[in-house]
Amino acid sequence: MTTLLGYRSLVQEAAALRSGADDPLDAARRTCDRIDAVDPRIRAFVPEPGRRDRLSTAARELASAGPPGPAGRPALYGVPVGVKDIVHVDGLPTRAGSALPPEELTGPQAAVVDRLRVAGALIAGKTVTAEFAVTAPGPTRNPHNPAHTPGGSSSGSAAAVAAGMVPLAIGTQTVGSMIRPAAYCGVVGFKPTYGRIPLDGVIPNALSFDTLGCYATELAGIALAAPVLCDDWRTADAEAPDRRPVLGVPAGPYLERADTEALTAFAAQRELLTAAGYEVREVPVMADYAQVVAELFTMNRYEVARAHTERFARHADLYRQQTTAAIQEGRSIGDAAYRAAAERRTAFRERLAADGAAAGIDLWIAPAATGPAAADLTTTGSAIMCLPWSNAGLPSLSLPAGRAANGLPLGLQLVGRSGADESLLTWAVDVERVLNETFGEPAAGR
Repeated sequence: MTTLLGYRSLVQEAAALRSGADDPLDAARRTCDRIDAVDPRIRAFVPEPGRRDRLSTAARELASAGPPGPAGRPALYGVPVGVKDIVHVDGLPTRAGSALPPEELTGPQAAVVDRLRVAGALIAGKTVTAEFAVTAPGPTRNPHNPAHTPGGSSSGSAAAVAAGMVPLAIGTQTVGSMIRPAAYCGVVGFKPTYGRIPLDGVIPNALSFDTLGCYATELAGIALAAPVLCDDWRTADAEAPDRRPVLGVPAGPYLERADTEALTAFAAQRELLTAAGYEVREVPVMADYAQVVAELFTMNRYEVARAHTERFARHADLYRQQTTAAIQEGRSIGDAAYRAAAERRTAFRERLAADGAAAGIDLWIAPAATGPAAADLTTTGSAIMCLPWSNAGLPSLSLPAGRAANGLPLGLQLVGRSGADESLLTWAVDVERVLNETFGEPAAGR
C-alpha cells in the first residue's frame, strides 16, 4: 500500500523556519506545490483558486514584520497550517461542507486562528469537513488508499497531514471526529479536555461536546502546538511524575464494540506495553454502555437541531440527507428528555472518574476506532470507540499503532484525566516510542 508520508515533521519544519535555514516564502511555495500535486487525488482542502498568491503575500508580510534573526521568532513561525472549514478565518469564506449561501455562515475570526497567527503560522487553507461537522461525508479520500474513507468529520485535516501537504492541521471533535480520522489516516490526533481551547468563531455542532484539537505526524509536533492552542498550558507538569503511568483497559460492553481485527491488534499492543514494563490493569466499567450511547445522542441531536433552527427554517432543501435526519431527530427530543440525559451524563462522568481512581489508573487505553477505514466513501465510520471519552470531556490521543491485514493504519487511543492534558502528552512519549520500535513506521521526514 503506497503512503504519501515523507515530508518534514512539524518539529523539523518549525525548527528550520525559526533558525533561518528556511524562510516563510519558500514554505508557502512548497506547500502550494504539494497541494497542487497531491490534492486532486486526496481532496483534503477546500478549493481556493487564489491560494498561491494569498499565501505568498502572507509569507512576505510575516517575514518583513518579524524579527530579522532567529531570536524572538514564535513557535510556529512560517509554518503552514490547515484549518477545518467550520472555523472562521479572516479572508477565507466558511462553507462548512454545505451548499448554503456563504453569507449564512459568516462570522469573526476564531480565537484559535488568532492564536495560530500570533504564533507565526501561515493559514494554508480550509480543510474539508463533513457537512456542519455531522455525518454527511465530504469528498476527501484516505491518503493510504483513496477507495477508503478518511473518517469524519475532520477528514480533510487528518488527510492533509497524512499526505504531507501541511505539518499541522486543526480539527474538531464532538463524538469521534479527531481521534477516528487520526487512526484511519495513520497520524497523531489530539483532542484536549473539553473547553481547553476556546470555541469562539467556530460553527457549532453540539456545544456541550464540541472540542478543538490538532493533527501532526508525531507526538513531538502535538507537544509543540498544544501550548500555542490551549489555555493556561503548564510547560513543567508536576502531575506527570517521573514514572510510567498505570494503564487501564476498560473491560466490558464498550470494548466489545470493536471488531475482531481491532481487538486482536489491541491485544498485541497491550502485550508490547506490558513487555516494555508498563502495568496494565483491566477494569470493568460502563456496564450500561448502551444507555450511555443513547443519552449522548439525545443531547447531541437536541443541540444540533437547536444550532440550526434559523438556518434550517430558511434552507432545509439545501441540507444533505444525513444532516437533515440528525436535525429532525433532534427536533423530536423535548426539553425534559434533554435535561434528564444531561443529568445522567454528569453522573456518568463522576462514576468513570471514580472507577479509574479506585483502580489506580493514570491513562485509559483502547482501540482508536472499531477497525481500519472502510472501503466506503458514503460513511465516515463509527465513532463508538471515542464516544465515552468525549461524553466525559476527557483529553485523548490517537497514536499510529500498526496496520490491518489490508495495509491500512490502526491507532491506539490514550485517554487522560480531565484537565491533565500535559500529563497525557508527557506520558505518551514513551508509549509512542514503544509502538514505533515495534511497528517501525517512521514519522514524516525521518
